[in-house]
Amino acid sequence: MDREKITLTGAQETMLATLYARALDSVRPDPVLRDVAAADAVRRIDYDFRKTGIRGTSAVGVALRAKTLDDWTREFLAATPECTVLHLACGLDTRVQRMAPPPSVRWFDVDFPDVIELRERLLPTPQGDYTMVRSSVTADAWLEQVPADRPVVVVMEGLSMYLREEDGQRLIRRITERFPSGELLFDCYGTLGIKMQKLVPAVRNAGATLHWGIDDPREIERLHDGLTCVDALRSVDMPGLDKLPFAGKLQLKIVALIPGLRDVGRIMRFRF
Repeated sequence: MDREKITLTGAQETMLATLYARALDSVRPDPVLRDVAAADAVRRIDYDFRKTGIRGTSAVGVALRAKTLDDWTREFLAATPECTVLHLACGLDTRVQRMAPPPSVRWFDVDFPDVIELRERLLPTPQGDYTMVRSSVTADAWLEQVPADRPVVVVMEGLSMYLREEDGQRLIRRITERFPSGELLFDCYGTLGIKMQKLVPAVRNAGATLHWGIDDPREIERLHDGLTCVDALRSVDMPGLDKLPFAGKLQLKIVALIPGLRDVGRIMRFRF
């Protein structure tokens, strides 16, 4: 089998870290996601995954973050069967495969053209009303082509921190102004997390740069009338942390006691 050579750099290269994390989680005795598609993709990629710095604790952490966003997405689909899903900066994430949404759901995976081409070669093609969009998420044209006749759930995993603040805020405004109602689901770093970015091997080794730190959910609420934060979950409080290795549990307990550090990362859900 010919393995897929990777030429991505910077922020795009970091998607390999989350892919590898989900693959490592899938072979654990008690996996969080059991993401077999991620494991299969890793086997088909010619890349030194040691560069990502992903190990046991970080692999479980990434999987738990993904599961939190998966669970919130499932809740939205259950409550709103006829809806649109915008999965922004989808990378090699297998969320649509994990969700297996019914035909009533209109799903868009959005990322740069070279990333979408890689998805097509490495990941199984989903069934149903599914579209891959080849575009930067901050470009204007792609969103104008998405029908705005349904409620929308927007999933942005591992995206916000790579955007410049003005670009991230503008993206949120455009989405909330275009659709009649919906939810925004995303993780973020606080400003301290942005300052500490070089301590993250996947970011440092890819030569990527993080820009946007969010310390208070009200910063997002102010972007659109009616936009309300319904969840702002600290990373140290995610469900399922009992699955972490012992060293990871101990590390998180220490971090949770330090006021600045415990707010470094959050997973947030907004409704409009």
